[in-house]
Amino acid sequence: MPLELVNQGGLVDSDLLHTEKILADRKTFFLDLKENSRGMVVKITEDVSGNRDTIMVPAEILGDFIAALTDIKATADSRD
Repeated sequence: MPLELVNQGGLVDSDLLHTEKILADRKTFFLDLKENSRGMVVKITEDVSGNRDTIMVPAEILGDFIAALTDIKATADSRD
């Protein structure tokens, strides 16, 4: 049985396996690892003053997603 965690709305979310919260200026990012009948997914939500945008990243491509972000960070860091 999955661990029950509290989601960003303060409700118990039984399919939530792990959650992280990142604060950046006026934005809050929530990264939630969830599992359903189709598998695991990372739900990434950006909250700006109550307005939310969300993307879902299938866990099986998470390595590719992180590698792409690492490359982007390296480019950004080299331009500082």
